[in-house]
Amino acid sequence: MKKLRESDNQKLVEKNLLGMSRERFGQVEYAENTGKTLKQIAAYFGHEKKMVLCMLAVVVCGTICGVWAPGLQSNAVDIIAGARGGNFAKTLSLMRGVYLLYSASGLLQGMCSAKLSQGIVKRMRGELFGKIVDLPVSYLDTHSHGDVMSRMTNDIENISTTVSQALPSLFSGVLTIIGTVAVMLLYCWQLALLSFATVILTVIATKFLSQKVRKYSRRRQMLLGQLNGTVEEMISGYRTVVAYNHQDITTEDFCNTADALTKAGIKTDIFSGVMGPVLNCIGNIGFVVIAAFGGYFSVHGLISVGVISAFIVYARQFSRPINEIAQIYGQLQTAIAGAERVFTVLEEQNEEQSGGMLEQAEDAEVRFENIQFSYEPGKPMIQDFTLTVPSGQKVALVGSTGCGKTTIVNLLMRFYDIDSGKILINGQNVEDVARESLRHNIAIVLQDTVLFSNTVENNLKYGNENATKEQLEQAASMSRCEEMIRNLPNGYDTILTGSGENISQGQRQLLAIARAFVADPRILILDEATSNVDTRTEKAIQDAMQLVMRNRTSIVIAHRLSTIRDSDLIVVMDHGRIVESGAHDELLAQKGKYYELYMRQYAGYAI
Repeated sequence: MKKLRESDNQKLVEKNLLGMSRERFGQVEYAENTGKTLKQIAAYFGHEKKMVLCMLAVVVCGTICGVWAPGLQSNAVDIIAGARGGNFAKTLSLMRGVYLLYSASGLLQGMCSAKLSQGIVKRMRGELFGKIVDLPVSYLDTHSHGDVMSRMTNDIENISTTVSQALPSLFSGVLTIIGTVAVMLLYCWQLALLSFATVILTVIATKFLSQKVRKYSRRRQMLLGQLNGTVEEMISGYRTVVAYNHQDITTEDFCNTADALTKAGIKTDIFSGVMGPVLNCIGNIGFVVIAAFGGYFSVHGLISVGVISAFIVYARQFSRPINEIAQIYGQLQTAIAGAERVFTVLEEQNEEQSGGMLEQAEDAEVRFENIQFSYEPGKPMIQDFTLTVPSGQKVALVGSTGCGKTTIVNLLMRFYDIDSGKILINGQNVEDVARESLRHNIAIVLQDTVLFSNTVENNLKYGNENATKEQLEQAASMSRCEEMIRNLPNGYDTILTGSGENISQGQRQLLAIARAFVADPRILILDEATSNVDTRTEKAIQDAMQLVMRNRTSIVIAHRLSTIRDSDLIVVMDHGRIVESGAHDELLAQKGKYYELYMRQYAGYAI
């Protein structure tokens, strides 16, 4: 049990917790095609040209001020020391103005980068959401919903953070390094080279300590995931833990993990805590080098005292952006990798929407002709499926789990397209009908009822947004949920929270049936609509369904055979084929597959 839990927690950590370690300590995700992704990102910057130019202008202005200010400080010191002539008050005023402009540039840079990042992210998030709602059902069936949501949230948030923080720092850092190096070499190339040596020590120390921090922080996050997993398992499965007397074992597992987490946390904090003092020490060494050799050069007339003071500022100004660039490199790579994941979704093909309108008629006969279908090539799911559902009749599909019942519904709704054969509605091939028109004429009530965090009224209108209040009330009455709605705090204006968690499962099912009634479909599909409710609620739902299905072509999928005894036709499926069909009594008399299924459910009861 412990090994299993550790394996599960390992997966949990990799997906959720290591992201924190990546952001804080530089664990990097890399894009597979960086060049292509950067071009796609650049296209979004193209829509924000004015803001990009404004930000670059502010960055350039701030960099110039940052490089110029220490030079003015040098002049002021030399004027005080008498090493050069000039107006000290004027120089001091100019230096004050430059520093104020430098501070204002930093403020404007933050504002511009924030507006730029939010503009880009708003456009990207809007395009991604628009793409998701237009994707084929097959895409969302074959991709983790959590992964798709992660692209919408985490990946785009990484891009936003990078644009607002990392990119301005990168531009400013590169320009600052170039300007600072140029000025230092201009003032005294010998002292500049000596200053660069301490910067190299800073880079080496940062790299070494960062590796240690990353190593132990990663282990700490993994152990934290295991610890959280242990606590979650204990709380959610507390009755089982107590019932099997596993309190001591669970406590031992928790303590072992907690001890390992403590050791990893201590090492992480030690190395991360040491980083600041070590870098300060190297910086102080640099100041000593500049003071000692600067004094020597000053005595010999190579430089003035003011240049020494400027070099002290330039040395710190030079090392700071190098450390920042080293830190944001991982952030940039992670953002590019996240952008690539977003663009991968954006490049997916939308669900095909071409086709004509479904011909309108009172009747709706559905016919499946020689249907062949497979989710994966070489693994047929539906084989030689031929069935006619007469207009206005109720046809039930039954069979063991995995026999293809729901797949038939998916094919009729064109969530998937068939490999071969035809699906006809009143003789019209559904492949020639636009999906929107097809689905407008079909309503479906699923096993897992989906309601939205909205009012009861808006949930009922989901199938027909133009429905009147009278139509909603009629649908509620016919679906046996009128009294239930009336007893809600605000009636039709009651907000269903958490997809309907503030009402019972049976009430949610009744609302789903009422929603189908509001849609007023020609074809109705019921997929295990009563599988999650008690017998009494099931009876109420069945009564409601009988009214909804009246004079409509209906396809019912059910495991509880008692719910489909009154069907006009019962079709028994096995391994994607029809093996039996007929009325309830006929199939029982044959004592075939249906009889076997029925007896398994009702053995010992009168048939």
